[in-house]
Amino acid sequence: MPVPAPLIARPNDITDAWLTDALVASGAAPAGAVVERHTAEGIGTGQVGQNVRFTLTWSGIDDADDGAAGSGAGAGVPSTVVGKFAAADERSRLAGLMTGTYVREVSFYRELADRCAMRIPFCHVAELDPDTGEFVLLFEDIAPARQGDQIAGCTIDEAALAMTELGKLHASYWDDPSLDGREWLAHRARPDSAMILASMYDGFAGGFAERYGDRLPDLTLAVVEAFSGRIGDWLATDEGPLTLLHTDYRLDNMLFGTGPGAPPLTVVDWQTPAVGVGASDAAYFLGGGLGIDDRRTHERDLLEVYRQSLAAGGVELSADALWAQYRANAGAGLHMTVVASMLVGRHDRGDAMFCAMAERHTAHMDDLETLTIISG
Repeated sequence: MPVPAPLIARPNDITDAWLTDALVASGAAPAGAVVERHTAEGIGTGQVGQNVRFTLTWSGIDDADDGAAGSGAGAGVPSTVVGKFAAADERSRLAGLMTGTYVREVSFYRELADRCAMRIPFCHVAELDPDTGEFVLLFEDIAPARQGDQIAGCTIDEAALAMTELGKLHASYWDDPSLDGREWLAHRARPDSAMILASMYDGFAGGFAERYGDRLPDLTLAVVEAFSGRIGDWLATDEGPLTLLHTDYRLDNMLFGTGPGAPPLTVVDWQTPAVGVGASDAAYFLGGGLGIDDRRTHERDLLEVYRQSLAAGGVELSADALWAQYRANAGAGLHMTVVASMLVGRHDRGDAMFCAMAERHTAHMDDLETLTIISG
């Protein structure tokens, strides 16, 4: 569980003393250890938050141990950590505040992360000002690792690893009554949440089609339009045992280990957790993370990987029930694509990613006849 710390909401304002106090309090460094100096480097291209790697130089630790060369860090003491802050882009920062994503991520690490069987980063600090949206999260640095690429897609083996971890997540909170009563955590099928999700998609779908229409095939544009007015129908299929969803379970939010000691997969960016049917995350990932042909060929087998991971966590779900839920939830990725693209600040990679996602997710919906299914 994160330790209390003063809120420092800008990367450039982080001090050596703040880092020292936080890492000693969290148990990452022993009493008497001191961060003598640090450097900061931006990492990633987060749409609604900014991530910074801090490289630390320590004193007060035995250099004879196995620390990073030149860091002054002994064995087990981090030579780097990662901070996450509200987006520097004003539009993206406002979107994070208005949609509650900052509150949700901090609250997830404070209240739910400690019993998540999925591999997620250890969080040293999680502080937030709910009025301004300013926050700081301080994480272990997952290294050596490679960030997934939502545009390029992934291999079948990487997809199987992601589905195994997804089963661990969902089994951790399956049909869990403790998810109720948390104001920050949306139950997406409830009338208030469903109304918000529907109004956001319906309000943005036209703008999405206008912005990206010349870059998308006719099928994609037709499905984007047809899904408008149907969000309530989709969410009404959320029946049966519910669980904690990541809801943005895509490759850009995954770190794949690339060397000795690195975990095979770590899942980050917990800005949009919600309560719903687990198959929604599965459909989102497979529909958007694989090329269309690979997804068509392998999705049944990969769903079985997920089902077996659930079973290993004590959750029994029939293959037929899972397939039905999966087909009904193939629109989850399109909803996220349309809404997120119109909320955050624009850049070239973001536009390319949203177009790739839209094309893949709409093909998925068409293949699985999702719009027909949710019509009842």
